[in-house]
Amino acid sequence: MNKKKRIPLNPFVLTGYVSPEYFCDRQKETDKIISALLNGRNITLTSPRRMGKTGLIHHVFRNMQEDNDVKCFYVDLYQTDSLELLVKKLADTMTGEPGFKVDVEPGQGEYSLSEIFAYMEQSDYRCFVAFDEFQTIAGYADKNVEALLRSYIQRLTNVNFIFSGSQRHVLENMFASASRPFYQSTQMMPLGTIDKSAYYAFSSDMMRNNGQSIDEETFDYLYTKLSSHTWYVHTLLNRLYETGIETIDKATVDDILADILLENEGTFQTFLRLVTPIQAKVLHAVATEGTIKEIQGKAFLTKYQLGAASTVKTAVKSLVGKELLLDNNGEYQIYDRFFGLWLV
Repeated sequence: MNKKKRIPLNPFVLTGYVSPEYFCDRQKETDKIISALLNGRNITLTSPRRMGKTGLIHHVFRNMQEDNDVKCFYVDLYQTDSLELLVKKLADTMTGEPGFKVDVEPGQGEYSLSEIFAYMEQSDYRCFVAFDEFQTIAGYADKNVEALLRSYIQRLTNVNFIFSGSQRHVLENMFASASRPFYQSTQMMPLGTIDKSAYYAFSSDMMRNNGQSIDEETFDYLYTKLSSHTWYVHTLLNRLYETGIETIDKATVDDILADILLENEGTFQTFLRLVTPIQAKVLHAVATEGTIKEIQGKAFLTKYQLGAASTVKTAVKSLVGKELLLDNNGEYQIYDRFFGLWLV
């Protein structure tokens, strides 16, 4: 049977990790993580959602497995609610490893975990495990999971870990609070935005390969408009690539953005229906500002007629909890960049 010709992939990949050719920059971060792991240091990787940390983990593991005699295992904990599910997911990633067989029986999560770690510790390969959305374990009903994991991990000499997550404050509390089991046990690494010049070089090359061009001024326009948040920038670039338009300018960017906002209008209207009137006012105000640091400051409250600082403080706390507002080290912006543009 003749194989069908594979359709060329849009290089601005939005889900999953494909290969280094489709991965934009992050060279410094990649080198830093690999160096830490190979030198026996565990990493705590934090970033807002959709900044690219999961792709970075897969990129790191891809590089490590090509250059070293290692085994890498990625475990997404986002939809887990117990130690048993965590262990099952970890065991699933190891299926097919020579000599590995662990059946996770109900009520036997701790025993199965000890078997898995024993297998890794005795392996001829150095082992590396990434627990993504690690803050999820803080919500498990079995409250001793942190202490249990820490007690095993601190004894391992052949296994190192990446603990990553998008709820920065929860993770920081887990790893920086003296009362928690993982206190000061890892190298903290907040993940920022992709360097603009590197992002432009990648984007320009990919567009050129498609018979398109985008100048630096236009790229700067869209990069700034979307606050350099990786997934939103990549989504827009994906759509621009799809058009096949030879010369991409600001008008093209605005047209595609308008399409995206219109497509998501129903979702954005739902967001507003789920918040109180004062929360909606805060969202509109922050969206208008783009980024605001003194969110309880008199100037901001007066400008947008938001009322008492205490009321706004309560609204902000709720919006951050709902992930409608992003608190980035005391600077606030709308979490969903497309929602932020739609609001104004």
